[in-house]
Amino acid sequence: MIGAIIGDIVGSPYESGWMNKENFELFRKNSVFTDDTVLTVAVADAILSGVEYEDKIREYANQYRGRRFGKRFKKWLEFQVKNDSFGNGSAMRVSPIGFAFKREDKVLEEAEKSAACSHNHPEAIKGAKAIALSVYMAKNGYSKEEIRSRITDQFGYDINRNVDEIRPDYFFDSTCKGSVGEAIVAFLDSKDYEDAIRKAVSLGGDADTLACMAGGIAQAYYKKIPEYILDEAWERISSTFCDIIEKFHEAYKIGY
Repeated sequence: MIGAIIGDIVGSPYESGWMNKENFELFRKNSVFTDDTVLTVAVADAILSGVEYEDKIREYANQYRGRRFGKRFKKWLEFQVKNDSFGNGSAMRVSPIGFAFKREDKVLEEAEKSAACSHNHPEAIKGAKAIALSVYMAKNGYSKEEIRSRITDQFGYDINRNVDEIRPDYFFDSTCKGSVGEAIVAFLDSKDYEDAIRKAVSLGGDADTLACMAGGIAQAYYKKIPEYILDEAWERISSTFCDIIEKFHEAYKIGY
């Protein structure tokens, strides 16, 4: 879970930019947590407390309204209207589910529930399931090729590519269809946690969310995040968030 949050923070200064390189400054003065972190913590809190996902998502989003929420999400939040969005907001926040639940069918069921309350479009639900299942498989020792094969077969994402092939023609895309597969590729191409988030951010576009999705899977797979990265990240997260993150990692025995 902290791996997803770090990805959000690292990617935040580069959102909507044309990065096109992996050798960039990992933390800048304006490296901050955004809506990706807020809602990832909300999902984790919902799991820990047994409260409905929608209730926690609304609670956290209302408390942190200035953290770059999308227009359609804000409309859903304010007017409580049905939202059939296919944006990647459903997938950016789902990593705690892949970490917490012990059965694959339960992971997929909970991923759908967490998505559907605010992103009730088949593409958004599919994206959330794909990221949650990737985290689950990575956590449980599946190989990268097993993850690649399963996500391709079950969800149809084109992840038989590499980052160098994607990067030249990639552009800002905040839909699940245009970002979930790319984030998974960034993880699959990586050699360690830091490399995964660098590759995700290097694609440009919706960099914080790409790195958030890739970072969650990478934490689950590599099970180790460098101390200097953790130290920088903790300094940029509110104490309330830190408490929930630590409780979540302890409750589900998640290494980082």
